[in-house]
Amino acid sequence: MIMLSWVVTFLVIALIAGILGFGGIAGASIEIAKTIFFIAVILFLVSAVIGLARGRTRV
Repeated sequence: MIMLSWVVTFLVIALIAGILGFGGIAGASIEIAKTIFFIAVILFLVSAVIGLARGRTRV
């Protein structure tokens, strides 16, 4: 959840910078947001696979 909030933050920074004409800052923010997003997706998939591999335990 925290990583996705960082993604949204960088996307907002990129949009504002793009509107104001700061292309370099907007491009860098977009790249950071994409990187963090893909890391979050990979971590989610790894945790899902590990959860499926462990199976469910009965309480």
